[in-house]
Amino acid sequence: MSIKLKGLIAAVHTPMHADFTVNYDRVPAQAEHLAKNGTSGVFVTGTTGECHSLTTGERLKLFDVWGRVAHRNGLKFIAHVGHNNLPDAQALVRSARDAGADAISAMAPNFFKPADAEALLDWFAEVAKPAPELPFYFYDIPAMTGVTVDTAEFVVRARKNIPGMAGVKYTNPDRDQLRAIFAMNGYAPDMLFGCDEELLEGLQIGCRGAVGSSYNFSAPLYRRIISSFDEGNTEAAQRDQGRSAEMIRTIAKHNYTPAAKSVMAMVGVDCGPARPPLCTLARESIGNLKQDLEKIGFFDWANS
Repeated sequence: MSIKLKGLIAAVHTPMHADFTVNYDRVPAQAEHLAKNGTSGVFVTGTTGECHSLTTGERLKLFDVWGRVAHRNGLKFIAHVGHNNLPDAQALVRSARDAGADAISAMAPNFFKPADAEALLDWFAEVAKPAPELPFYFYDIPAMTGVTVDTAEFVVRARKNIPGMAGVKYTNPDRDQLRAIFAMNGYAPDMLFGCDEELLEGLQIGCRGAVGSSYNFSAPLYRRIISSFDEGNTEAAQRDQGRSAEMIRTIAKHNYTPAAKSVMAMVGVDCGPARPPLCTLARESIGNLKQDLEKIGFFDWANS
């Protein structure tokens, strides 16, 4: 499938009310904020979107809502359809297609785990059947799924097994494997880099698109990294990449996902709390997080 996604694709938060119900009315504000800050697309109901803490019905409705606002704001719409059971995964694929998604993506099932690349290919081939025309991205995130495969082998074989195979959302620490994929002769899958704090390394290896959570609240910082890289200004790119790493360490110190949602409120797009089993940050903890971000200059360089 011929598609190349470029620039920053925000792995969007699922907005919640205080009672942990999904706040669908907040989605248009998210889309406007992301477009204003220069992101090129959205990755909906992935890890950052708390996919496995949502019901399938909630995810279907989120696809519908994002389908109505993403393109209106000039954003590509990638729907994460990964699930632990086949009927629900296929329902998500049909919903993504009907909502106008530009592509679908799926992580490996994480309870009954595929044993190898062949088993994973068989699974994804079944998942994608309802919409073979949609570009498909394997969401390679072994730290969360517990599924590790030879991704280079996977992308070669997937061309035959999955009609829409386009590439990989690569949230995998194995950089040698990523280099090997770019070095393959005659095949160039679209590799979307998934480690925000190491974006510069992803660019140097060859990635031209990236999917990440911190692009929700600091896209201008990463746009500068890309611009500096393109201009050959290594010093400026490394300086801003260092800021990114410090920012992510600071947020992670307060429990990354709920803390990142709190940062969204600080930059003007309140996405509410994280849903249990993730914790909700107490008011004092949010205050401490803000102080820590102020100390590193976040509000001066991250979102402007």
